[in-house]
Amino acid sequence: MNPDLYPDLVAAGGVAAAVERTAAGMATAVRVVVADGQTSLAAVDPPAVPPRRPLVLRLAADRRLFTVGGWSRGVELVRGSTTDLGDVVAAAVAWGEGRSLGDLHALFPFLSSDEQAMAHETGPEAVVDLQWRLLRERAAGETGFPAFGLLVEAAYAQPVLRRLSVFSSHWVLGFSAGTGPSSGAEVAVAPAYGGRPYEVRRFLHEGVIGEAGTAEEAVALAIARLPADLGPARAAPDDR
Repeated sequence: MNPDLYPDLVAAGGVAAAVERTAAGMATAVRVVVADGQTSLAAVDPPAVPPRRPLVLRLAADRRLFTVGGWSRGVELVRGSTTDLGDVVAAAVAWGEGRSLGDLHALFPFLSSDEQAMAHETGPEAVVDLQWRLLRERAAGETGFPAFGLLVEAAYAQPVLRRLSVFSSHWVLGFSAGTGPSSGAEVAVAPAYGGRPYEVRRFLHEGVIGEAGTAEEAVALAIARLPADLGPARAAPDDR
């Protein structure tokens, strides 16, 4: 910590002490945890709303600036920077209380959220809809790789796949029953490339199940490998 940039924190005896002193002056309380070089702030009364993680606080090294991030189920829902430690404390309490992203933005203009965060707040269906929209937009722009676009559209045409979380890695499509970033693929499909056929895989980059000559055939084979009772994608209880 640079004492020229954060003399008040140094005088208080460190980040945790400074945050607690600031909170006391605001007639509120937060629990401060410093571990593995990371400082997090959690509301004390009422306790933080699960599955929101405590607000993460970082200090800029080149100027006086407090940067915060609020995570839930492995997704950063809100982020921002301010020079006011009191703003950090107030934001940590409001975040922990479960205030909506819209409320947080209105209360603390320094906070922001992206489209993915807003979808995750709405729910798994909104996340899946966004994933598919962005994937189809990307595929439409890949005019030099038509097999990828054909695969995306063939998969989107099937309701059973359209309700699953979808992601792409090195052009391979993965379909998951969970919307969290650590959710594994139930099945994956690689587009035809360099004279090789479409491949249906157990995992993204290994475990070939079968091959197909067309995108539609590959998608049909992938669907046949899915559990019969697989429902719409769901958010994990606490996907860290």
